[in-house]
Amino acid sequence: MSITPSRMTTTHWRAPAKLNLFLHVTGRRPDGYHTLETVFQFLDLADDVILRVREDGEIRRVTDLAGVLPEEDLVVRAAKALKSETASPLGVDIAMTKRIPMGGGLGGGSSDAATTLVGLNHIWGLGLDSETLAGIGLELGADVPVFVRGKASFASGVGENLVPVEPEEPWYLVIYPGCSVATKEIFNAPDLTRTTPPIKIRGLPGAGGKIVEEEASPLPLSLFFAEAGNDCEAVARARYPQVDAALAWLSQYSTARMTGTGSCVFAPFFEAEEAKRVLSILPNSGNINNGNGWLGFITRGWNRSLLFQGMLDIRN
Repeated sequence: MSITPSRMTTTHWRAPAKLNLFLHVTGRRPDGYHTLETVFQFLDLADDVILRVREDGEIRRVTDLAGVLPEEDLVVRAAKALKSETASPLGVDIAMTKRIPMGGGLGGGSSDAATTLVGLNHIWGLGLDSETLAGIGLELGADVPVFVRGKASFASGVGENLVPVEPEEPWYLVIYPGCSVATKEIFNAPDLTRTTPPIKIRGLPGAGGKIVEEEASPLPLSLFFAEAGNDCEAVARARYPQVDAALAWLSQYSTARMTGTGSCVFAPFFEAEEAKRVLSILPNSGNINNGNGWLGFITRGWNRSLLFQGMLDIRN
């Protein structure tokens, strides 16, 4: 649904985090981009993105973010890309409240960018469909399209092939181990495995599957932990002792894994009380500001993102 901008000039949006339930690197293209296979699931942990329409056409980020220049921020780049694509005369002030750890592999930057695309499409009254928005998002980052679509998905290629899937939705204990990991560092590492064969798990499509509306039956999480892994995990553990220590500790209580290229690690729990019990004995917490502490939090896995649910509310 599109609206005239004058009816709603300021809007508040939730930009959710994600987990990679597994991550396989299947190759590297001549242009340097890696081909991947992964399953994305969303969390109820989210940043807040506030968009206010400007009539003068200017695009501005009005929130200071340490270490991130406005012109390099994905939210600003997303807004500029959408404006360029549509020739909209409008602008926007973008404010954010960050809750998703930066450099943690939870997709905060990509989610903020996708939320900006979806939100501006709404308040600028553009009426673009999700496929068009996802195409714009893919130019910004491989993870952006899945956030635009808002459904848990099996992804292949460089992120352009998305097929909705339905994993179980447990509670997760997520640990940010006090360090940020640069995606480029991991993908440029000579010891990164880049030849993992296409995954064969019942209920998942083959590589290169096209986007479909039909959703698979619920997939047990045990499949992903028993038959898949994260190819980036060994590289990150070797370079970041904090990641290695957090994984070793969490693995005592549940099957644990790193998300994305790190640094966050996670483990599923099907009882919230058990997740809370493990969180209560988390070591090394309370010193996150000096780079040595761990930050732990409990969150729920969702197959429909908070952004997706928010758009449903608007349409209804």
